[in-house]
Amino acid sequence: MDNRTAHRPAPGTRADYQDFVPLHTRWSDNDVYGHLNNVVHYALFDTAVNGWLIAQSALSLEGTGPIGLVAESGCRYHGEIIFPDVVAAGLRVAHLGRSSVRYEIGLFRNDDRQAAAEGFFVHVYVDRQTRRPVPMSDAFRATLARLMV
Repeated sequence: MDNRTAHRPAPGTRADYQDFVPLHTRWSDNDVYGHLNNVVHYALFDTAVNGWLIAQSALSLEGTGPIGLVAESGCRYHGEIIFPDVVAAGLRVAHLGRSSVRYEIGLFRNDDRQAAAEGFFVHVYVDRQTRRPVPMSDAFRATLARLMV
């Protein structure tokens, strides 16, 4: 067995995530190989997290308050997703710092129990004008804490 695959983590399951956001794939998401292009996974991650934050009234689109900038991201692919699959994006928070949060997202194809892809991104919350890190509010932290694992 190849040493690189011997230590590859198994795909996560739905039980590993705290909340879910349903997302629909689009015809244009498929690439020439007949499955979702890898860049689409990142768009689904971003849509799931920001959609969840908006639904929780934790993200304002009015242009006030701090903004979250992506400082780091990554993805591990376990299986294919193909249009017209429906994706359940599982969400969890793995780390909640003073001005940063690590979101982890699992993309589950249709009714599959195991993730087809798992990714993460770290948001650092900054002042809109200075782009310098600022502490997250207690209310925002409490909302994010509901996704803690």
